[in-house]
Amino acid sequence: QVQLVESGGGLVQAGGSLRLSCAASGRTFSTLNVAWFRLAPGKERDFVTAINWSGRSTIYGDSVKGRFAVSRDNAKNTVYLQMSSLKPEDTAVYYCAAGGTYGTRFSAEYPYWGQGTQVTVSS
Repeated sequence: QVQLVESGGGLVQAGGSLRLSCAASGRTFSTLNVAWFRLAPGKERDFVTAINWSGRSTIYGDSVKGRFAVSRDNAKNTVYLQMSSLKPEDTAVYYCAAGGTYGTRFSAEYPYWGQGTQVTVSS
C-alpha cells in the first residue's frame, strides 16, 4: 500500500512560483509512475504532468508546458512540481497520483491518491 501526502500549496500572485511536494510512504514508491492532476471549481479533473518511475521521462499537459517542471527523488520518496509563471487559471486543488501506466492522462488508472493541496493564484 502507498500513501501520498501533498504539500506546498498556497496563495501566490500571478507571475509567481510555487513548489509542490508529494511525499510517499511504502517501499514500492520508487517503482511507481506518478502524475499530478488538478481540480478547479466547476471543471473536470485536469491532467498536469506525469513522471516515470526513474524520473528520466516526463510529459506535460498543454496548459502548463514550459511553465511547470516535475521531478522526483526516490531516495526521499518524494515527487516535486515546480510551478512558475503562474496564472489565475492555474488556481485549483492539486493532487498527486501513483501507480498508473506512465503518461496516462486517465485519472481512473491511478490507484493511489493524495488528499490534495490548494493553489490559489491572484490577478
